[in-house]
Amino acid sequence: MSPDSEVRDRRIALGLQVSVRARITIAVALVAFTLSVVLSITTLAVARRTLLADREEALTRRALANAATVADGAAGSADLQSLLSSLADAGKPSIVTIDPQTGRTTIASLDPRVSAERLPRSLKTRVVERQEAGIMRFRLDGRTYVAVGVPIGANEGYFEANDLGDIDAGLRTLALTLLAATGLTTLVGAGLGYWASRYALQPLDHIGDAAEDVAAGKLDTRIDYTEYANDPDLAPLVANFNAMVSALETRIDRDARFASDVSHELRSPLTTLNASIEVLRNNRDELPERAQQALELLSSDMERFTQLVEDLLEISRFDAGAVRLELEAVALVPTVESAVRSMAARPVPVEAADGIAETVLACDKRRLLRILANFLDNAEKYGGGATGVFVERADHPVDEDSPDDEPMPTVRIAVEDAGPGVVEAEREQIFDRFIRGSKGGSRGGSSGVGLGLALAEEHARLQGGEVWVEARTDGTPGARFVLELPLVEPLEEDGEDVELDDLAAVSPEEAVVYALTGELPAIVVDDQGERP
Repeated sequence: MSPDSEVRDRRIALGLQVSVRARITIAVALVAFTLSVVLSITTLAVARRTLLADREEALTRRALANAATVADGAAGSADLQSLLSSLADAGKPSIVTIDPQTGRTTIASLDPRVSAERLPRSLKTRVVERQEAGIMRFRLDGRTYVAVGVPIGANEGYFEANDLGDIDAGLRTLALTLLAATGLTTLVGAGLGYWASRYALQPLDHIGDAAEDVAAGKLDTRIDYTEYANDPDLAPLVANFNAMVSALETRIDRDARFASDVSHELRSPLTTLNASIEVLRNNRDELPERAQQALELLSSDMERFTQLVEDLLEISRFDAGAVRLELEAVALVPTVESAVRSMAARPVPVEAADGIAETVLACDKRRLLRILANFLDNAEKYGGGATGVFVERADHPVDEDSPDDEPMPTVRIAVEDAGPGVVEAEREQIFDRFIRGSKGGSRGGSSGVGLGLALAEEHARLQGGEVWVEARTDGTPGARFVLELPLVEPLEEDGEDVELDDLAAVSPEEAVVYALTGELPAIVVDDQGERP
């Protein structure tokens, strides 16, 4: 890759780090700043040119009149200083005379600080020696002056200098005003750019929200095309987005139906095969040794195949939305202890945090036990078996942007093992379907099909919770699989217990709302009494 390409790619990468809204705001602010600077410079230049031109014109007229007065009175006057003092509205008048015989220069000035001696030599040469009138601006002692020279006789000239300090002060004031106006205009431009960017990017925000909903699994999400039908730029984008989501929904539905249909079709022959294998097991002693070994391999693979079909059926129900959240009152710690005793291959200690032993929460018990079973099975296959199960409570802010709000209580059930653990790069991937990580199948004597953790995540999400894996908190090697659920206690309404079975008719999202607020949502049914 050439250096130019690298520089271009680096610039593109840096540009992509700035949001579109920020770039629009910056662009409008830069346009406003550029226009303000151009207008300010133009205004300052025109004002300076106009003020100086007017001042020089007035000084020229006055200098010509005073020069005529001096020419008339200089011949008969011995006191040039008195003559200069008699001039009306004079600035800093001076008279320069050069004796043609001796070349001696005589200067008479009203103000010695700005006398003819300190005037530019080029101006004096032009007026006295070349007998040409002239005007010149010059700097003297840090101030700006304009001098007008008029010849009043052979080898003699009249000069008048005028201080331009008032014009300089006025221009400085004007420059500061224009600078402040430029800053204010830039800020206003940035504000207008931000407002315009919000308005211009609002359709993209809608599309982004819709895309986020689609990514979350809401495949029925669509953007209202009628809102953008008259926009020639956005209408094709909205139409293509809706068409893309429709095609995606159709494809996923077709794949889900295919998996479901295949799983259903496989259940009947699987039942027959398992029954046949059971018959062979009952007569195992009558089989030759090689046939017994083959039977063991066949039994192991059939168990794995049967579990795969059952998991695929469960996954297909999630994909089709044909799942029901059946909440019931569950004594958390006793339920976990009983499940661990029955599911674990060896005794596993269950440790409950202080204050949680008597906790009763509303959850789907069957799904809770499925998640726990998957965690224990995963520890057995890949971590040498679970070493401990921990039940504790945690509180989280409902809104991370408002940490002062009342936190939402949750309960956590963690299953730890003493295996090699899960590398950080794979801790999210292993909850995807058919993903078992880079060490799947090598941390134990058997391997799964990669659906157990995916199902655990679906079961947790359905109840408003989540699952994740992390390193053990005690620093020893191993993995820690955690289930977190909202701590929802069975609530009462009007002094009577709310029947948790009533939630069977609502969606999982509405059940979670009930779990967090204690309010039962209204159930809408059609004419046949079915929920639409």
